[in-house]
Amino acid sequence: MTVTLMDFQADWCGPCKTQEPIIKDLEEDYPDVEFERIDVDERQDIANEYQVRSLPTLIVENDDGVVDRFIGVTQADDLEDALQEAGA
Repeated sequence: MTVTLMDFQADWCGPCKTQEPIIKDLEEDYPDVEFERIDVDERQDIANEYQVRSLPTLIVENDDGVVDRFIGVTQADDLEDALQEAGA
C-alpha cells in the first residue's frame, strides 16, 4: 500500500518553515512513505482539489484515500500516528 504525506506550503509562510525540519526528520524515519511538498503558489490546482485554505496543511493518504488532515504546525508524534494508521 502506498502512503503519502502531502505538505502544502509556501515560501512566504513562517509556520511552514517551522514545520519543515519536522517533515525532514520523518522522511528519514519513514523511507517507504512518499513525501510531497506542494507549493500552493505554484500548484493552486492541487490545493483547490484538497480544499487547502490555511498553511501549513498536511494530508496523509493511502490507496483508500485521505486518512488524516492537519492544519497548522503539527508535531512529529501526531504525524507518526497518522502515518501508522495509513499503513506505513
